[in-house]
Amino acid sequence: MIKNCALYLFILFPVFIFAQKKNFVSKKDSLLPGVTTSISFTLENQASENKIYDITIETSNSHIAPILQHGELKISANGNSVYIVPLKIATETLQGKYSVILTGTEKNTGEKLIKKTEFFVAGSRKLTVNHLHTPEFVKAGETITSTFLLKNNGNVSENLILESKNAIIEEGSSLILPPGESKIITVKKTTNSDLGKNEYQNLNLTVYSADHLKENQTAYSSVKIISIKPVEDDIFHRLPVATSVNFIGMENRGDYQDGFQGEIYGKGSLDKDNKGQLEFHAITKNPVEFNSFTQYEEYFVNYRRDNLYIHLGDKNYSSSFLTEYARYGRGAEVRFDFKTVSFGGFYNHPRFFKDIKDEFNIFSKVKIAKESEITAGYLYKIPRKEDFGLSYSNIRLISNAHLPYVTGKFKLTDQIEVSGETSYSKTKEHDGTAYMIQTAANFEKLTANLMYMKTSPHYAGYFNNTENFNGNVQYSLSKKISLLANFVQDAKNFQRDTLLYAAPYRKFLQYGIQYRYLKNGNIQLYGGYQRYEDRLLPKEFDYKENFLRFTIDQQLGIFNVNVQGQFGKTNNYLTGFSGNTSFYTANINFIKFNTSFNIYGSYALTSRYELQKQEQIYYGARILSRLSDKTSFSIFYQNNYIPEDYYRDRNLFEILFHQQIFPGHEFDLSGRYSLQRGELGNKDFIFSLRYTFRMNVPTQKIADYTTLSGNIENLGVRKVEGIRLLLGSHLSITDKNGNYIFKNIIPGDYVLEIDRSSTDINDISTVNIPASLALTHKENIFNFGMTGAATVQGNIQFTEADNQVNFAQYPIKKDKKRNDNIIVEVSSDDLIFRKMAVIGESFDFTYLRPGDWKLKVYRNGLDKRFKIPIDTQQFTLKASEKKKITINVIKQKTEVKYQQENIKVSYNDARRR
Repeated sequence: MIKNCALYLFILFPVFIFAQKKNFVSKKDSLLPGVTTSISFTLENQASENKIYDITIETSNSHIAPILQHGELKISANGNSVYIVPLKIATETLQGKYSVILTGTEKNTGEKLIKKTEFFVAGSRKLTVNHLHTPEFVKAGETITSTFLLKNNGNVSENLILESKNAIIEEGSSLILPPGESKIITVKKTTNSDLGKNEYQNLNLTVYSADHLKENQTAYSSVKIISIKPVEDDIFHRLPVATSVNFIGMENRGDYQDGFQGEIYGKGSLDKDNKGQLEFHAITKNPVEFNSFTQYEEYFVNYRRDNLYIHLGDKNYSSSFLTEYARYGRGAEVRFDFKTVSFGGFYNHPRFFKDIKDEFNIFSKVKIAKESEITAGYLYKIPRKEDFGLSYSNIRLISNAHLPYVTGKFKLTDQIEVSGETSYSKTKEHDGTAYMIQTAANFEKLTANLMYMKTSPHYAGYFNNTENFNGNVQYSLSKKISLLANFVQDAKNFQRDTLLYAAPYRKFLQYGIQYRYLKNGNIQLYGGYQRYEDRLLPKEFDYKENFLRFTIDQQLGIFNVNVQGQFGKTNNYLTGFSGNTSFYTANINFIKFNTSFNIYGSYALTSRYELQKQEQIYYGARILSRLSDKTSFSIFYQNNYIPEDYYRDRNLFEILFHQQIFPGHEFDLSGRYSLQRGELGNKDFIFSLRYTFRMNVPTQKIADYTTLSGNIENLGVRKVEGIRLLLGSHLSITDKNGNYIFKNIIPGDYVLEIDRSSTDINDISTVNIPASLALTHKENIFNFGMTGAATVQGNIQFTEADNQVNFAQYPIKKDKKRNDNIIVEVSSDDLIFRKMAVIGESFDFTYLRPGDWKLKVYRNGLDKRFKIPIDTQQFTLKASEKKKITINVIKQKTEVKYQQENIKVSYNDARRR
């Protein structure tokens, strides 16, 4: 007995080595494909005599094969025996339930014994994505076609999702790939034909299962894009400059004015290292009265380099928020900026404020942390002595003013920032003080910004005898619901330039809730009050209003819709009565055909002005169209504006047209009817025709022209004369000896190409063309040769091992549904070509350069039964040679030799002892 067991184990030793962890499998066990295992049957003899059975094993699927299909088993009288069936489960066996049937025939009586057991083959997922082929280069404007090989080496069908972030997948976004199948995925992208320089473009393919979204595989490919409209690098560093001449005509309150206005503007660096930044602007006097739609006379130049900033001419000069917030004038400013310290100052002669004749400012700023700093400064104002009429402020500056000030900004935490300013003023008559504090908080659910400013009655800064409070708070209750509140109290007294009118005084409180009911839709509901007072005399309005307002924003397809409604109770201080005020507005905008459309309408019944129930209807539309890259057009119309907008210039009708004739030359035509600031009903007309010339002025020579020359050697081709070579936008043609030359080339990176129409169809260069060349010296030489292209013709020969006494016999006929394939690669230096080839069929590689090549075969998930004895070959191709290659693929069979005598494994029942 011991001897028989030892022989049995010796024969089946390979089986047990490669078997799964459980040698005897119950019905509920799951087996993995591609392994060897064992199934056990317990057979019982209830008769009083011994029995000998001829055993036959069958399975329910051809991919599950018994290693021993036939055997003999002897069972003692009233005894039990265990019969072990070794099984080979092929890799391609699908997930599912299978069965093994044991049939025994008693040798003497012919009695039949049939046993059946079931087991499960578990699912095995193994998906691979490999880059197959991408061209080395394409020309700008052409389509990149990149192929990837997707193969399901598992035994379950995969429902796959295909994605590419920067290209289009030809096969679509989803794919069902059965077990053992492979699919070539084609990814395409059209390149930009206006590409100015050669560049590399990466394409990607990401594949993941719809049932396992977190498991994904990504493959990449890279291709060089060759510009067909190259933007040549310049040997000069240049400064962009725009010059224009503008003819303006205006019907101004019944008086027609017209004339020409010239302008020149430039901004850029003066050197190639961009260390010196220069900006300048000069525009002549406006031939018509200045308004928001025309430019005023201005001259300035500023220069920035390293730590130095200098400005000469017109600008808004500002020292601090309290002392001089924004004062337009003509002067000079200098500033030095170092790592932690800045200091400087300015002189300003205001142009639109007659109170001040001159002002001087000096300051020093120190950074005390990454986002914290303190600034100390001093502003000195000199008033005009002559009488100039009324002033915007409550006091008139009649003596020199001294204004020291300190400002600070402090980052207390990552969420809280505090800033503020304090200032003191001294004149011959009075002293004054002012302070301002502002804080901003930004938490996960809460954001807030609050600012408070107060000045004394005799403070001589930008503000005086006023206080100002602004604040807004937003708290997110959830992702969809937010609470909002904001408060505004304008400063009443400030020394504003006379360039524009001051906006009405406003005191405003609003609080409400916002609900985002959809991703592209929300509704807002507000309550609050507002106080509006006209600053000019005679007053057009002066009221306080309590209101309730709702707003709905909704996107419907291409349409963005905004609807508002407001209901309020108005106390009119101008007329002394109270009444109701209601507004209803709608705004619709959308984009179609490279054109944006905006339509607006509003209806109101108000008690804000002279009448208690004054009806107001406003409507308008704007169309903005980009007809092409060189042409744009817009038209606007609005019938009227609310009286509170009197302080600014307002368009009633506007038409604008822009046309680029050719690069650097542009025309702009505009015409409009408008209400000028302060006007409520008198319309004025203004038109403009502008010509602009944009140029790049050389400021520094950074390189010299270079040349490229060389020779194309004849290595067995019909001719090397008349070959056209392309280098960017440059063209050269070889002479009868194959010589060529490119002259007056700007140094830089180029790609040298051959016009294939000027060579024979089978001619190929001895180097990679297109060739990337870096032209840096005055003379560059690049030689190469032309020879005949070679071809590799291959055949994949499929054979099976000699038929021997074997087990685990599979059908000899190849499954036609299973496309067993391999990847064949040929490489030489930096050239690599790959193809997917099907076993038993032919393949070829054409247009190969003569020389040493290496052929390598990749299994591509091929079943382990298929062997490739030689997977690497090296050979030398000669000019115009057609080389034949054979790749052998052998299908092996597992075999075992029988012993001279049968082996039985049995046990005796304890009752027989």
